[in-house]
Amino acid sequence: MPVVVVESPAKAKTINKYLGDNYTVLASYGHVRDLPPKDGSVDTENDFEMTWEIGNDSKKHVKAIADALKDDNALILATDPDREGEAISWHLEEALRKRRAIKKDTPVSRVVFNAITESAVTEAMKNPRQVDQPLVDAYLARRALDYLVGFNLSPVLWRKLPGSRSAGRVQSVCLRLIVEREMEIEAFNAQEYWTVKAVLETPRGQSYEARLTALAGKKLDKFDIANETAAEMAVQAITSRDLTVSAVEAKPASRNPSAPFMTSTLQQEASRKFGMGARQTMNAAQRLYEAGLITYMRTDGIDMAPEAISAARDAIKARYGAEYVPSSPRIYKNKAKNAQEAHECIRPTDMTRDAASLKVSEPDQRKLYDLIWKRTLASQMEGARLERTSVDVESRDGQVGLRATGQVVLFDGFLRVYEEGRDDVVVDDDDKRLPQVMQGEHAKKGAITPEQHFTQPPPRYTEATLVKRMEELGIGRPSTYASIVTTIQDRGYVRKDKNRLFPEDKGRLVIAFLMNYFRQYVGYEFTSGLEAELDHVSAGEADYKEVLSKFWRDFSAAIDETSELRITDVLEKINEVLEPHLFPPTADGSDPRACPNCRAGRLSMRTARSGGAFIGCSNYPECRYTRPFGPPGAEDSGIGPDGKLLGYDGDDKITLRDGRYGPYVQRGDVTEENPKPPRSSLPRGWSADDMDLEKALTLLSLPREIGEHPEGGMITSNFGRFGPYIAHQKPDEAKPVYANLKDPSEVFEVGMNRAVEMLAEKRANPRGRGGTAAKPLKELGEHPESGGPVNVMEGRYGPYVKWEKVNATLPKDTDPQSVTMEQAVELIAEKAGKKGTRKKAAPKKTAAKKKPAAKKSTAKPKTKKAASGDAAE
Repeated sequence: MPVVVVESPAKAKTINKYLGDNYTVLASYGHVRDLPPKDGSVDTENDFEMTWEIGNDSKKHVKAIADALKDDNALILATDPDREGEAISWHLEEALRKRRAIKKDTPVSRVVFNAITESAVTEAMKNPRQVDQPLVDAYLARRALDYLVGFNLSPVLWRKLPGSRSAGRVQSVCLRLIVEREMEIEAFNAQEYWTVKAVLETPRGQSYEARLTALAGKKLDKFDIANETAAEMAVQAITSRDLTVSAVEAKPASRNPSAPFMTSTLQQEASRKFGMGARQTMNAAQRLYEAGLITYMRTDGIDMAPEAISAARDAIKARYGAEYVPSSPRIYKNKAKNAQEAHECIRPTDMTRDAASLKVSEPDQRKLYDLIWKRTLASQMEGARLERTSVDVESRDGQVGLRATGQVVLFDGFLRVYEEGRDDVVVDDDDKRLPQVMQGEHAKKGAITPEQHFTQPPPRYTEATLVKRMEELGIGRPSTYASIVTTIQDRGYVRKDKNRLFPEDKGRLVIAFLMNYFRQYVGYEFTSGLEAELDHVSAGEADYKEVLSKFWRDFSAAIDETSELRITDVLEKINEVLEPHLFPPTADGSDPRACPNCRAGRLSMRTARSGGAFIGCSNYPECRYTRPFGPPGAEDSGIGPDGKLLGYDGDDKITLRDGRYGPYVQRGDVTEENPKPPRSSLPRGWSADDMDLEKALTLLSLPREIGEHPEGGMITSNFGRFGPYIAHQKPDEAKPVYANLKDPSEVFEVGMNRAVEMLAEKRANPRGRGGTAAKPLKELGEHPESGGPVNVMEGRYGPYVKWEKVNATLPKDTDPQSVTMEQAVELIAEKAGKKGTRKKAAPKKTAAKKKPAAKKSTAKPKTKKAASGDAAE
């Protein structure tokens, strides 16, 4: 009875159902091994040997597979059909051989299926193969490259640009796209132009709109009507003349459907139509795939299996009629750069099932399935037949010419089912419907309207257009788009506002540094070329160690060169690069870098000891002028290294400051006489932008005295490390009793009766045990793999899934009542995996025995771990 290993427990359950009792199906829960987050995991001195480590949480999964192999001496690796899936199979085989769970006579095979359906799985079992080593080599090369960049480039950033975070190999290039687009927008100068439109009427009383295209006998270009005066003259020219229809031309036209989805186009269309982010789209697609509803969702292929094309054509005929089925199937050419890594397009596994027929309650999954189903059917439907009409209207003297355009849909074809969205919608006159207009007839004039326009800068990227641009440049691959776009937002380099991506100043800072000192490694052509080399590796046409060696030779030399850089030189260089942003020209033409305080010093970017950048005067310490990093005007909301002045309380200066653990307010300054002035951190939910003197004084007045307890001792309220609380200590108690408050506002509002009641409950139940158990929001039942109840609970920070000791927070905006067992198991597995990763830092405790070295040995793993985490593409 062979042991079959897949990646997720949900998939294992489905496949076990298809294979029956003759197989043992287990889950690896994703990757089981990774490079330890420390120096030397990729040995550049020893032919790029890589040291692998099984994660703490993965050990139990590997053990479960090893234990199953004791009774079933055959292993079938059935992980996902892509490079990552191939890598997981390779890791599993290597780890099991190391444990000696795989014996000499143990047959090991690899099977792949593009859809989790009974036919696809059983067919795959009939066609086993060995692990594809070239695909594994491509994975090894990528992982080593990302590790080498993360562990070598990120520390350079930290040393030379205090306050900066890490730099990843592909994320930095992606960030550069967003920063450069913003610079284009800032440098853009809008140009004014006008258009004139007239409402015309046929002799039959039907109206239509035409735009002015010729004036004074000359065809108008876009900027020919440059101002309001010229526009009014154009209006007068039309008003003073009789108009006649000089020509009517109707031309047949057609529109063909778009190709079926691949990963990038699915992410783009989900963003356009539903505002779904790349990660949100892929999470929903993953669950649809594991439920056997769609084919594999990480693909750069657009071709469709012949049997799927036939099924689509049959479904179209049955639903819409034979006239919607083209005479021959539509064949789409695969755009994949490497056929070995391409799969079939993303399509439904059953063409007859629309979204309404599915038992899927999760809204994202339903919307996404509907999108995939419609796009797939539309891709095999007859094209739309249109008639495009243009009407030319002229004055008898030929001085004025207008044109009206429109179209009529003669046969809707694929448009009956689906039409692809647009990234930046522009109103198109061609889409309008025209009435019957005949050549030679009089055109009666109605309203004549001049309209002012300004040229527009290029639009900021959305996640959809960013993925599209990355794909065009050859940066990243289907499995990496979502993580790349998400990572640059998580680092605070980019923020998303109304679905558009804006670079933060720290993102500009990083790109300015990299473009000056590591320009090659954030180059579009270089990154695309490296991707192409990795494709050659996966095709078996190149040696991955040669690729690594070539990269490391130049990259390590670039790293070495930066060791001689002085921070002051780096900052001045960045000042020059970012000067248009940091010091834009002033209205009166004065020097934008002149200090507005002392007039003697010059402004430049500086770094604070605690990390972070700000703008300061070169005449320091005589002049202490500062403003936040960014263009002028940001000082109204920013916090400089000496804090933002909120006002005075008597002789005490009250400032808002930014500290290691977030913003806080402070009374006075640090002096020799007052080394620890009163401070208070901003509680959760309080914004630094909204802080004023009154709120600051309220915080600095804490702890608040609520009143004397009936049994003696004062009850107080305050904010602590774990949130708002009340505290009280009786005369006979050795230490205070604390009770947590749910809402930060309760610190200032909780009354005596409520406080006494809460303290009594806390004393009766000090550890939160023995009281009434919290009631679940939703009971999901027993865990399908390991047993034990799985429930959705209400938590202090929002709803979460609970199973045994694992608490997994629900994604934002998820309805607790819509959570399924399948979704819960996935969240639990992900949370358990993260816990295992954190445990890797355990060696810190051993180092703590030697007091002098404790600080150093604790900090280093933390630093390196951060680099490792950011090293992924």
